[in-house]
Amino acid sequence: MAKNIAVLVGSLRKESYSKKIAKFLASLFPEDCNVSFVEIADLPLYNQDYDDEARVPESYTGFRNTMSSIDAVLFVTPEYNRSVPAVLKNALDVGSRPYGKSIWDGKPAAIVSVSPSGIGAFGANHHLRQSLVFLNMPTVQQPEAYIGHVNDILNEDGEVADSGTLKFLHSVADALVNLAGKF
Repeated sequence: MAKNIAVLVGSLRKESYSKKIAKFLASLFPEDCNVSFVEIADLPLYNQDYDDEARVPESYTGFRNTMSSIDAVLFVTPEYNRSVPAVLKNALDVGSRPYGKSIWDGKPAAIVSVSPSGIGAFGANHHLRQSLVFLNMPTVQQPEAYIGHVNDILNEDGEVADSGTLKFLHSVADALVNLAGKF
């Protein structure tokens, strides 16, 4: 059975490493997976008044509807100040509301964090995991994906040429597909 997998990227930068890794990772999923990138940049900062006063921004409604039809989520994020970028946290908040109507509940997920530094955005990865636990998103435990020195991994075409890294990224995609198959 085909799985609909959404990719959410925590970086807005046009040439971001996260976007490049996400694009490359998307190509590694099996052919029976429908992989789509879901844009989160146009979501206004979450404000509960929008839901309480029935003046929900169109972008919230579109995002919530899109994510409701998704079977699993791949998060690819850099680290900002030892945490996730605001745009990604905002998307989690928008999708978790109104209370009791979270689009995240029970949706399998995988996290890949990337950084030009050696620790591979460890802080962002674990902060995101904390939010996903609260949102009741079963998350791939192994392999843990901290991609350090990402600027050395990608070639000029934004592809991963190193066979070891390629094999590792394949294992991440496979783990998400396997987890999604259990739900």
